[in-house]
Amino acid sequence: MNKQCAIIGVGMTPFGKFPDQTVRMMSEQAARAALADAGIAAKDVDQVYFSNAVAGLITGQEMVRGQAALRFLGLQGQPVVNVENACASGSTAFNLAWNAVRSGQAQVALVVGAERMTHEDKRVSFGALAKAVDLEEELPTHVGSGSGSIFMDIYAEKTRKYMAATGCTREDLAQIVVKSRRAASLNPLAQFRTPTTVEEVLASRVISDPLTLQMCSSIGDGAAAVVLCSPAFLKKMTAPKPVWVGASVMVSGTPDASLDPAALRATFSAYEAAGVDPRDLHVVELHDASAPSEVMYYESLGFCAPGEGVGLLRSGATDLNGRISVNPSGGLLSKGHPIGATGAAQIVELTQQLRGESGPRQREGAKLALAENGGGQVGLDGAAAVSTILHV
Repeated sequence: MNKQCAIIGVGMTPFGKFPDQTVRMMSEQAARAALADAGIAAKDVDQVYFSNAVAGLITGQEMVRGQAALRFLGLQGQPVVNVENACASGSTAFNLAWNAVRSGQAQVALVVGAERMTHEDKRVSFGALAKAVDLEEELPTHVGSGSGSIFMDIYAEKTRKYMAATGCTREDLAQIVVKSRRAASLNPLAQFRTPTTVEEVLASRVISDPLTLQMCSSIGDGAAAVVLCSPAFLKKMTAPKPVWVGASVMVSGTPDASLDPAALRATFSAYEAAGVDPRDLHVVELHDASAPSEVMYYESLGFCAPGEGVGLLRSGATDLNGRISVNPSGGLLSKGHPIGATGAAQIVELTQQLRGESGPRQREGAKLALAENGGGQVGLDGAAAVSTILHV
């Protein structure tokens, strides 16, 4: 399998609501941790890719977000590329860094994804998220009918159709949250670490029927960072712990649905590029912005046959240390979803899994992993999607 680019360092802050933390503070913490994990200095970095989606709307910082956030890390002079691509910003930054390394443009690249989404007025946070659609497009009638993010109205409509077609129940949706919280309880950096029950999930307030509060990813803050390098640089290291990037594919959506959904195109293209069968995956971090997204992806991403997603969930095969452990970090639902950091955080979790460093949430013998990250909505499709295959 492809060994043109290796991940040699990862770092991450706790995810949560931290009104006293700035984007700079969180970025510095994650970047320093990743550089220390790699055993390199800032001067060794050739290129920097900084991911952030909503700072302009939350804090007012625009145009030079990465240069401002990372200015005191000793990276002066290196090119800093600012990346904004909705909830897929972090994975887009990673994709660009991977391409830079494997093409020979950089020996070492640093990816930092950071987001501060909390604001004293929640309407500001929700308003920022609502900008990830085509504002000149008329929204469907069901969007805006719920009591939160317009994206939860979009997910709710898809969920109702899925439940009608497959027999998936509210209890099944709640069980995804139970699984997610159980994983997060073992992740010291996760936002929601208290286990829950099916009854508690169903009793939480309805956001957009059938989605309850616990079935929806929350507003959060945090940062994650990844160091990538070339095989030539890797040979210079004294104690490398490489995780290889088998493939990384980024696509945009087709608003008229003339092609398959963006997430499917990105993921199956990554499978093909890496020579991977999805049923051979050991561990997956996928974009569970709402609970039902996870079980739908079981089918659409090829983990099981169409119509068998609920059965796969009920079997326990996607639970911690299952055949295909899905979202062992807690996922967006429980680890948290500071949108500019999410894609990078998925890579952090999978790198640690493939190194065997995930402690009680470790998938034993993990050798092959998938990260799937989407962002925004334009017409009938997601606006952006990035899927990445990692292996050891």
